[in-house]
Amino acid sequence: MAKKLNPILVQNELSRKKIFIFTPLEFERLFGVSSKATTSFIFDHTRKNLFSKLRNGLYALTSNLPSELLIANKLYQPSYISLEYALSYHHLIPETVYTITSATTKPTREFEALDKIYHYYKIKREAFLGYEPKKIDGVTVLIAEPEKALVDYLYFVSLKKKALNERLTTKNLNRRKVLEYAEAFKREGLLRLMEKIL
Repeated sequence: MAKKLNPILVQNELSRKKIFIFTPLEFERLFGVSSKATTSFIFDHTRKNLFSKLRNGLYALTSNLPSELLIANKLYQPSYISLEYALSYHHLIPETVYTITSATTKPTREFEALDKIYHYYKIKREAFLGYEPKKIDGVTVLIAEPEKALVDYLYFVSLKKKALNERLTTKNLNRRKVLEYAEAFKREGLLRLMEKIL
C-alpha cells in the first residue's frame, strides 16, 4: 500500500531537519515515497500554501521561508552572490541593491521568486573563484569577497554591459588580490580598467 503523507508531519520534519529549500527528488528520498506520490503531494500542497514554488522543481516551506540570499545560492547552481549586491553588502557602493546579483558558470539568467528578482551573470569557469561561505542572518551562503565582487562587476563594465558606478570606493581593498582575480578573466580591457580605478 502507498505511504500516506501527513502535511503536519511533513512540515515538522522539514523544519526539524532545517531543510529550507528542496527538490522533488530530495523530498522523495527524505519521506521514502514514490515519485508519483511526491509530485502529487507537492502540487496539492503548493496550492494549499504549505509550500512555495521558487521555480520549476524547487520548493520552500511557506511557514519557514529561507533568506533571499540562500534562495539566490540554490535557485541556479553553481553560483555565488556577487556584483552590485555584494558590492553593497561590503559597503563598496553606498546604494541599497534590491536585485540579488550572482555570478555563475551557466548561461546568464533572471528569475523571479517570492516577489524578488535574482539575476545570474555568466563568467568564465577559470574566474569562478574568490567567494566564501559566510553566515548571514543565521544561514551560511556563498558570497564573493569584496575584491572579487569588484572584479566581477568591472568585468561586465569592461564588456560595456554595465555602467561604472561613480560612487564606487576601493580604498580598503587588497590591490594584489584584486589584480590576481582580474587576471583570471584573461581580458586586457578589464586589466586596463583596474589600473585606472585602483
